[in-house]
Amino acid sequence: MSAETTIATRSLTKRYGDVLAVDGVELDVRRGEIYGFLGRNGAGKTTTIRMLLGLIRPDRGEVEVLGTRIGASSREVFSHVGYLVESATAYPNLTVRENLDIQRRLTRAPHAAVEEAIEAMRLGEFAARRAGVLSLGNKQRLSLARALLHRPDVLVLDEPANALDPAGIVEVRELLRSLSSEHGVTVFMSSHILGEVAHLADRIGIVSSGRLVEEIDREQLRGRERSHVEIGVSDPVRAATALGQAGFARIERDGEGLRVFDARDRVPEMTRALVSAGLDVTGIAPVREDLESYFLRLTGDGE
Repeated sequence: MSAETTIATRSLTKRYGDVLAVDGVELDVRRGEIYGFLGRNGAGKTTTIRMLLGLIRPDRGEVEVLGTRIGASSREVFSHVGYLVESATAYPNLTVRENLDIQRRLTRAPHAAVEEAIEAMRLGEFAARRAGVLSLGNKQRLSLARALLHRPDVLVLDEPANALDPAGIVEVRELLRSLSSEHGVTVFMSSHILGEVAHLADRIGIVSSGRLVEEIDREQLRGRERSHVEIGVSDPVRAATALGQAGFARIERDGEGLRVFDARDRVPEMTRALVSAGLDVTGIAPVREDLESYFLRLTGDGE
């Protein structure tokens, strides 16, 4: 584990009966970066996160956090880790402020940390309200406030934007970006909001069937995204033939139209070929694949 690494796994494996939930995952998450961990439901995201936090033991492999190997005697390292796993939880009969004060005592954070966390998560008007009557979004804010309370060096977040409204998602995005860039906090987050991960993460790991199938940074993602041109045309079969004769190699049917790949810069040439073949063109638009499309293609759910 290098000096710049805050989370590392080696051959991390977990099985439940006949189900191989996590299969040899190797991670190297660096100090101060935001790492997005993507996968479908059941892909192994939460199981991996629970092993990172020592909540379950791996069947094989190991985890290191902040240079400490996670095991039965590694409690001290978690005083530097904040986390939110699976769903928002709180003591329902205690107020927001009382919940945070309990967390402050457990983590030995200073008294001022409670009000700082309330302000950071915009919970001021709910501070005296019992946690049990909060909306789902505000319960999520409370759980994030608890994770941030003791100013951790590492944040491990499972679906941090869950149940938040669009404004809340933007607030959490800006908060995590600030913690990473200004305070060197390492953020490891899973999410199903793929567009949000694309905006926020410095690197993205994609997990499928328990295996880490791709690991790329933001710039690499842009380079690997496929672009294509979507065409609406009167006769897709004849259009595909005409484009093939004009030198366009990668053509796919798309309902009543066509997709032509690797041709974003050849739209005028494409249009001339279709018109010369006597075809009526009803629409033509260059499209760049986004993270969601790339993710679905990589995990076998997209063409």
